[in-house]
Amino acid sequence: MGVAAGPIRVVVAKPGLDGHDRGAKVIARALRDAGMEVIYTGLHQTPEQIVDTAIQEDADAIGLSILSGAHNTLFAAVIDLLKEREAEDILVFGGGIIPEADIAPLKEKGVAEIFTPGATTQAIVEWVRAASGR
Repeated sequence: MGVAAGPIRVVVAKPGLDGHDRGAKVIARALRDAGMEVIYTGLHQTPEQIVDTAIQEDADAIGLSILSGAHNTLFAAVIDLLKEREAEDILVFGGGIIPEADIAPLKEKGVAEIFTPGATTQAIVEWVRAASGR
């Protein structure tokens, strides 16, 4: 697999029942302003819908924003579906209200990075660029 040309493509999604998307929209805008192509899926997405979108859009990464407390289940579901569909080269990162104690187990499951509420949009943009290898 060669290095993909063109902008980094990121699917930004709000899985589960969480109704707050301000953070996701801020991240989507920051990534877009940095020259990335962002596909924002909107609220209440199932892990299946998110993975379908990422594969259809040939995404480099999926950014999940979770505030509802269901991060362990939802991140795991997205990672498992990517594996099932042989798309585990798509990076998964996330942010939101995620307790410190849950971060290491999420990374062990395959989540590439977790950004807690103090993270700057600049730090997230730089991480996505570096992690995408471009």
